[in-house]
Amino acid sequence: MITGIDRPSAGTVTVDGRRIDEMSEEELAVWRGRRVGVVFQFFQLLPTLTALENAMLPMEFARRGSKRERRERALHNLELVGLADMGDRLPSEMSGGQQQRVAIARALASYPTLVIGDEPTGNLDTKTAAEMFELLRRVCDEGATVLYVTHDLELAARAGRTITIRDGVVVDE
Repeated sequence: MITGIDRPSAGTVTVDGRRIDEMSEEELAVWRGRRVGVVFQFFQLLPTLTALENAMLPMEFARRGSKRERRERALHNLELVGLADMGDRLPSEMSGGQQQRVAIARALASYPTLVIGDEPTGNLDTKTAAEMFELLRRVCDEGATVLYVTHDLELAARAGRTITIRDGVVVDE
């Protein structure tokens, strides 16, 4: 709901003082393109696009920067996630962990102020998961809000704030 992808059946959704539940689909698309980066649990990479093209996609949709600037930003993000040499690969030519890292690079494309992750390190080995968590921590330190859902208790313990939800109900904060 906080990404504006789904709408509430009741109540409101306010992000940074704005009621996103009242925005039109077009307003939400613009808002998401400029403010939100999402790391989906199952990547959601477009299979016919290379890793570089997938990492550029949010900037393309948001019309941010020139084509050269979008390419440079995407290459930089692929480097941040350790995949600088795999920009020309299709998702089908990559492991699940590599695809997960492309999804993280894509989420960071438009300099989002809000990064949402659904098990953002769930498909990664322990070492790479720790590296990606540190990357997300740096993004947070640079001023973005990073919110993630995880079943990994070690990853949850590293968060600045945790909320435990069981069966749809907040049971601990």
